[in-house]
Amino acid sequence: MRIGIVGVGAIGGTIAALLDRAGHDVAVTARGSGLSAIRADGLWLDGKWGAHTAEITASERLTSTPDLAFVCTKAQDAADAIGANASRLAGIPVVIVQNGLEGLGTASRLLPESECIGGLALYASNHPEPGRVSVTATGHTYLGAGASEPSEATRAAASVLNDAMPTRATGNFVGCQWTKLIINEVNAMPAITGLSVQRTIADPRLRRIIAAAMREAVKLGIDTGIRFGSLQGLNDALLRMFAVSPSALGRLLPRLMARRMGATPNLGSTLQSIRRGQSSEIDYLSGAVVAVALAHGRTAPINASLVGLVHDVEHSGTFFNVDAVVERVNAAR
Repeated sequence: MRIGIVGVGAIGGTIAALLDRAGHDVAVTARGSGLSAIRADGLWLDGKWGAHTAEITASERLTSTPDLAFVCTKAQDAADAIGANASRLAGIPVVIVQNGLEGLGTASRLLPESECIGGLALYASNHPEPGRVSVTATGHTYLGAGASEPSEATRAAASVLNDAMPTRATGNFVGCQWTKLIINEVNAMPAITGLSVQRTIADPRLRRIIAAAMREAVKLGIDTGIRFGSLQGLNDALLRMFAVSPSALGRLLPRLMARRMGATPNLGSTLQSIRRGQSSEIDYLSGAVVAVALAHGRTAPINASLVGLVHDVEHSGTFFNVDAVVERVNAAR
């Protein structure tokens, strides 16, 4: 099958390389040093799903119309990337693999002739240099849209991607987006401190803040009528129990998440962006919690403080030590 992939960072690059290994005809979009590296030496994948060098077509924009496309840019770049490739994406199934809550809605507005499908990647990848991606932890990818059962196009896209990596079509995609949002609460602290996800969770003071941010998001989801989807061992019943459990017991949840990641340092997508000198998607992660709270006349002070700390790191280029993080978050409560 002819497959187009818009954006080949850590997630898109993994999808591209594995679909190429599975025998599909893959074309990708890239820019700058990433484009040059792929054209010169291919797209190099290593890590938990093995090694493969994908000899694929790469250009700044898709040059032909594929049978199926994946948009894997950061959330803040999605609208521009879709607009730049709209003529090649119109009328075909398009899978939007992004964090946050807005990606699928944005794509559907920009591509009214296409069936847009949401994608949630539960594996972890690093993008250490142009033209290379490294899988640090395996996991499923989930495809769906809205709260209904998967469409025929969703099931077909999941079947294609399952050729390359474990993939499932799912109902209650909105609930799954919220569960992924809770999982992504671990992204802010590495971006603030410069430490891996595992190291931030191992620190008792940082773990307390991470758990509190997760609890704030879960309570907001419950209060706004969300039925959480089942992802990575998390489900609606467990998250509802987490929301009302004693704080000390609730802090076990991030520790269990860190254990699932294994020993290979997981930097998180937000820290990876900062290390590359790019703007992060924190406004679509912890910031999404803040936005939903504001839309319902509420506040999310812990998540708001994390967003502010990440933006301070982006602007200053300097990470915070643990004492400074604790002081800042405590002051915001």
